[in-house]
Amino acid sequence: KQWYQRRVAITAGIPTVKGKKTEKEKFAGGDFTTTVEGYVSATGRGIQGATSHHLGQNFSKMFNIQFEDPDSTTGDKLFAHQNSWGLSTRSIGVVVMVHGDNKGLVLPPRVAMYQAVIVPCGVTDANKDQLNTHCTDMKKTLQKAGVRTHADLRENYNTGWKFNHWELKGVPVRIEIGPRDLKNNQVVVVRRDTGVKATLQNENLDDQLSKLLDTIHDDMYNRALVERDANMAVTTNWEEFCKLLDQKKIIQAPYCGDISCEEIIKKDSARTEVTEDDKAPAMGAKSLCIPFDQPADATCETCIQQSCSNPATAYTLFGRSY
Repeated sequence: KQWYQRRVAITAGIPTVKGKKTEKEKFAGGDFTTTVEGYVSATGRGIQGATSHHLGQNFSKMFNIQFEDPDSTTGDKLFAHQNSWGLSTRSIGVVVMVHGDNKGLVLPPRVAMYQAVIVPCGVTDANKDQLNTHCTDMKKTLQKAGVRTHADLRENYNTGWKFNHWELKGVPVRIEIGPRDLKNNQVVVVRRDTGVKATLQNENLDDQLSKLLDTIHDDMYNRALVERDANMAVTTNWEEFCKLLDQKKIIQAPYCGDISCEEIIKKDSARTEVTEDDKAPAMGAKSLCIPFDQPADATCETCIQQSCSNPATAYTLFGRSY
């Protein structure tokens, strides 16, 4: 899970909560499942990022997967211990939902197909060849420096259309080059995540752009982290639990670990009336994981399920989820 959490943060700029799945939510037939869970602030829902399942010997016994015992002198065989793990295409959806905005995709630089797109501006018949040649040369220079770059030299679309097109696709940086920029040996760069513009000199542009891409990644991760932390609450009270859930928060609450209690929690926290915000009834809370980093000692608390008097075994992260 440490690897998963680092990889998702380093490449996709997504903060996650690492933990263990409850008995109800673990992989069917496995001994236990560990997971990293993301949070989508736009909808207030948790989403599973990646899992690893310890299958024990359950499936090797079922399919007769054996190996010779290295300590045996008589050729005895043992059933294999197995695991199953992976970072699936679900993570692509997490990137879209966590970072996207009303203009379209906002891609973290390290997973973007193109990290920068060059768009010539103020193109006329007189300067077209000069601008296009300069854009092509700059693309080659940046690509040689390891920046994945595309030059949009299409003539059947105007500049504004190209701006909108690449914003929709989420390219982290747009590089604008016009006649004045050619004259002043500079470019204008625009960040997709914030829309902030800056003028950069052509000298050492590859180094400047590489540093900018790292800054964009860190800023995207930190914004997502602030949003996640602002919407992750801790409570031991059932009424507050339901209120926090309707405020689109994910909640850490004491839980006894009993499957029947988890089913009741989901049923009792569901909202049947339709609100103006949701336009539809809201599902109840399900367990996302039992966080490895516990907010407090849960053993002195009783289970959050209001009719349960059993002591809690751990704080469990609950929320509406995908």
